[in-house]
Amino acid sequence: MQLNRQLRGHLFAGFTILIWGTTFISTKVLLRAFSPAEILLIRFALGYLALWAFNPRVLRLHERKHELWCAVAGLCGITIYYSFENIALQYSTASNIGVIVSVAPLFTAIFAAFFLKGEQLKPNFFAGFAAAIVGVFLMNYTGGGVHINPKGDMLALLAAVSWGVYSILVRRLSEAGYPPALLTRRFFLWGLVFMSPYVIRSGFAPSLAALTQPVNLLNLAHLSFLAGAVGFVSWNTAVSYLGAVKSSVYIYATPVVTIITAALVLGERLTPVGAVGVLLVILGVVLSDGHYPRLHRWKGQHDVG
Repeated sequence: MQLNRQLRGHLFAGFTILIWGTTFISTKVLLRAFSPAEILLIRFALGYLALWAFNPRVLRLHERKHELWCAVAGLCGITIYYSFENIALQYSTASNIGVIVSVAPLFTAIFAAFFLKGEQLKPNFFAGFAAAIVGVFLMNYTGGGVHINPKGDMLALLAAVSWGVYSILVRRLSEAGYPPALLTRRFFLWGLVFMSPYVIRSGFAPSLAALTQPVNLLNLAHLSFLAGAVGFVSWNTAVSYLGAVKSSVYIYATPVVTIITAALVLGERLTPVGAVGVLLVILGVVLSDGHYPRLHRWKGQHDVG
């Protein structure tokens, strides 16, 4: 049973990263026609409505503090993370932002060591982190030097920190037995509440002509329904199965998907050095997880006959 939960968790996490790795590209395309605030509000408003349509049940929380946790999760995982990410994309490349936010597992692991039971930092995590970070650096290296934009890169780093906080709260709320779909919808609601002042201040006046363009409709649908509603439910399910730290290592693979998609859609080049980086990221995921050796031992201890 435990093995099945682990396998399902890995499948959910892998599926989510395949989707989320392309969101940088969709956002980059939409920034040609919309402001970061407009993209943020449209994306999560549509995602929230989709989650209601999928499951209209009311989420009844067991304790008052759980509402506070949901609010902070919505603030960190929705408002702060995506506001900073969208703004950062105005100053840096999609590949660069994808690389920087991939350090989120480190912050998740540090926070988990302090706030979660049974998710201590282990040597294999740091070995995987080192391999993955070297890998994402190589993927971003084009031969002409490292592309550094202090403002965009700092916003991306702060987004990674906020995602670490979100991951811890998702794990704590999952342990309370709440359905992932209903939790996700509550996170979206709080995210919409907290982003409202930012959206109002930025001005929300999307162009009707831009909204009706097929390419924009397609990318908004991707961000709202597939990457938003489906992606978040899938990710939160993975966290409930694997834990905050183990699921977070899949974020290392996000820039792999991002850079390959950027090469196909935006024309951003993937060099041979970048290809080596892809392999190192995959190695980093395996090392950080540290799960497969234990699986073999588990199987040996439980073989019958």
